[in-house]
Amino acid sequence: MVYDLLPPGACNILNSSAIYANNEVSLEEVDIYGFDYDYTLALRNPQGLLMKIDAFHYIEPGTVYRGLKPVPDEELVEMYGGTRHVPLNQDSGFYGKGPNIKQFMDVFSLPEMTLLAVANDFFISNDIEYDPVHLYKDVSAIGLVHIKGFMYKWIMQDLEKFILRGAETRAVLQRLVGHGKKLFLITNSPFSFVDKGMGYMVGEKLEGLSSTWRQTEFLQRPVSNLQTLGREGDLQWDKIRSLEKGQIYKQGNLFDFLRLTGWRGSKDLMLRHGWRTGAIVPELEMETRVVNTKQYALGLTWLQALTGLLERMQTRDPESRKVLQEWLKEREELSIFRTCHNPTYFSRRLCRFSDLYMASISCLLNYDPSYTFYPRRTPLQHEAPLWFDQLCTGCVKTPFLEEMAHIR
Repeated sequence: MVYDLLPPGACNILNSSAIYANNEVSLEEVDIYGFDYDYTLALRNPQGLLMKIDAFHYIEPGTVYRGLKPVPDEELVEMYGGTRHVPLNQDSGFYGKGPNIKQFMDVFSLPEMTLLAVANDFFISNDIEYDPVHLYKDVSAIGLVHIKGFMYKWIMQDLEKFILRGAETRAVLQRLVGHGKKLFLITNSPFSFVDKGMGYMVGEKLEGLSSTWRQTEFLQRPVSNLQTLGREGDLQWDKIRSLEKGQIYKQGNLFDFLRLTGWRGSKDLMLRHGWRTGAIVPELEMETRVVNTKQYALGLTWLQALTGLLERMQTRDPESRKVLQEWLKEREELSIFRTCHNPTYFSRRLCRFSDLYMASISCLLNYDPSYTFYPRRTPLQHEAPLWFDQLCTGCVKTPFLEEMAHIR
């Protein structure tokens, strides 16, 4: 029966090399491309819980874990005063971090989440009293592997193992330069690490801009002297009046950067932080592979049909209510972009802070440098989905998908 509900040409041509638009962006108007060196799903609260919440701060049932064990929905509702809603003041910080909630949202978070879950489970299983807040602070010390430079050392010892798709990165940079685009790099990684990695990928010494400030500080901090970094790692204190190609700079702030470059407005595309922004979301590759399966199409169709049934079959009859409760349990979503019926908190922030998002920067190779991206007009709750590509989640009219099918 569900097979009969599938629309013709159901979504089976979604390409992981496509670029998706949250806002209208014309590449023809972008003259400057900026890059971060490193990559960009869960949340944690002070009671030591890992959970998945939606864009409206509601916790998705069945996603809350204390250690390695799920927390019953009834206990969760009681914990939050009769609701599954996380108060706005707990997790609404600009960078996704409130006083009681920490968002885990990148590949660096995976080992931290795993260690938190295992450590919590150890204390609970052995009936050892502990403070979840202090445990989180202790586990967060895993970040010292990054800060102290151990991670850089390990990666530089085996670049072939750790650096992926170097040829694709080189192709993107060469293409942009070939079309007269200006490039720059802002990173919180040390120059020696970036220089060796770029040399491995591009085959030449790095030419661009580098900042060892954390990006959040670089973008916000009003006063921090920009200094020239010598090839021997020494800082030069001469006053900087202009930025030169091939020179490396350290520290500084956004205000000096804009003043010295004269760059303004939508002429700049920063991957991942900046003006017109593009986010790299590697999970899109797996996401699109799943979306292209018939099992997903059937599951999505049944979920839509189930929602309609739940709306129409509301009754006080005990037997019918029992059936409704069983249907409610079938609503499940394993995507990082959705809960059972709403976008996730991660998805909301992705739409808020990025104009474009893609699985890797190599996706830029699939589009002409003058291409314009248009956000898909998704129907609001009070609007009817009257156009065919919305009936099958907007895949059919994604540009050039058939032509790009050979890429991966």
